[in-house]
Amino acid sequence: MSYQVLARKWRPRKFAELVGQEHVVRALTNALDSGRMHHAYLFTGTRGVGKTTIARIFAKSLNCERGESADPCGECAVCTAVDAGRFVDLLEIDAASNTGVDDVREVIENAQYAPARGRFKVYLVDEVHMLSKPAFNALLKTLEEPPPHVKFLLATTDPQKLPVTVLSRCLRFNLKRLLPNQIAGQMRHILGAEHIDFDDQAIAELSRAADGSLRDGLSLLDQAIAYGGGVLKADDVRAMLGSVEKGQVLGLLGALATGDGQALMNECARIASFSPDFGSVLDDLAAALHRIQLLQLVPGYRLDQNDGDDPALTDLAERMTPEDVQLYYQIATSGRRDLALAPDTRTGFEMALLRMLAFRPGDDATSVPSSGGQRPATPPRPPVVPPSAPAAAPAQNARPATPPHSAPPASMRENIAAVAPLAAPQQRIASPGGLPDWESLIHRAELRGPLGQLAQNSALRGREGQTLVLALQPTHMHLAVEPIVSQIADRLSEAMGEPIRLRFVEDSQGAVHTPAARAAEARGAAQSAAEASIEGDPLVQALKREFGARVLPQSIKPIES
Repeated sequence: MSYQVLARKWRPRKFAELVGQEHVVRALTNALDSGRMHHAYLFTGTRGVGKTTIARIFAKSLNCERGESADPCGECAVCTAVDAGRFVDLLEIDAASNTGVDDVREVIENAQYAPARGRFKVYLVDEVHMLSKPAFNALLKTLEEPPPHVKFLLATTDPQKLPVTVLSRCLRFNLKRLLPNQIAGQMRHILGAEHIDFDDQAIAELSRAADGSLRDGLSLLDQAIAYGGGVLKADDVRAMLGSVEKGQVLGLLGALATGDGQALMNECARIASFSPDFGSVLDDLAAALHRIQLLQLVPGYRLDQNDGDDPALTDLAERMTPEDVQLYYQIATSGRRDLALAPDTRTGFEMALLRMLAFRPGDDATSVPSSGGQRPATPPRPPVVPPSAPAAAPAQNARPATPPHSAPPASMRENIAAVAPLAAPQQRIASPGGLPDWESLIHRAELRGPLGQLAQNSALRGREGQTLVLALQPTHMHLAVEPIVSQIADRLSEAMGEPIRLRFVEDSQGAVHTPAARAAEARGAAQSAAEASIEGDPLVQALKREFGARVLPQSIKPIES
């Protein structure tokens, strides 16, 4: 007897055997038991979650020789014929290859005839969104008023492409993506029945790689069994999938936590020796960061019942700040998207990790990794003052070895913590009063585009050691985001010849007098002067007097110097 793949051999034949679609099973079971059945059903969801399987079980329930019920016997001639795919009153149509109006007309013409063997003639249209517009139009009338012996079961992975006229004529059921633990449970059940030895870690790798599709998971399981020669081992599965073990991912995070660039590159090289899928490694890195963030912010929360405390993750959660974890997660997910743009995937992977190392928040500019790879110890970050907590008064003539923390006015509240620059520059701007001229500094630092927009809408309110305190109006606080803040700090550091950090505070009283506000006032004054000049011109006055002319203010523009 020829081998039958697991996805077909273990395809559910009753509603009770379905995994993860209880909401659909409950609705269909109640409809069958009460006899309140619609004439058209639409099943939507990603591939491999049970759309056509549910439709076939529904067809068996309608036509089982032992009676119409939600629990077909599975043994009668009708049930066995449906399972074998040869029941004459179940017509399966693949809309992907039968898209034309002629194919639909054939369905419509046959729908009027009574079923040959069962109680109902069931039309199962798979990937129904692939039908052409004329084909949909031809189907509409029959779909709205079908003969009493006809049921339509439509399945699609892309319901947005269906016309609303079709959607309004169907009962719609959205099938869920399966969770990894649901897929893993079904795999364990199948492997136990097939008498195949397996590692739990191998099952975890496969269920995660299935990406919510049980059919894809069982196809991968078939492949892994063949790869492992009849047994399922975690190392074999990782080699087949191009994934890496959890310890290697945690090694990357450990190197990041200490700022050790040499150790980070060593871990990268060790991972690359396995020829992995670097996109999957970044996915694993993001998943580990998610777990770490939960340990930091929601202690005691479990992703699933088998999610116990992991000492390595707990240690990393204590060594990393929540802000670092968020930054690393964003870089991991964006790096995953950018892999296709990199010269090669390993380069893209390493650059994502180096980006995490380079943009560690709060490090001093002098703490760049040394040639040995170990980043020198960094001073503690300045505390973040909550909106309701007053800060200490500014110290007079304080030296940068002793950074003071001046208190902003009561109307201000701190929004963004200090951001460390990445470079220490060479040219210095200073003023006798201690604070540089902000507008001149913007010009010298060549802040343009988004950087210039944020700087022009800020006002320099004070200095705390190497930190410049900038005030923003509430309507402009959304501009102060990363990486713009870090880039401005870098430019200012170059212009001032010393490492500079930035801290933005909000001025709720609207008293911020910024370069942008001064420029707007200057433009307004120039516009008013230009309009007054036109209004006072003798020729314009004569035209108004003789011909009733009027001046359109919006047509007047000042002469630019």
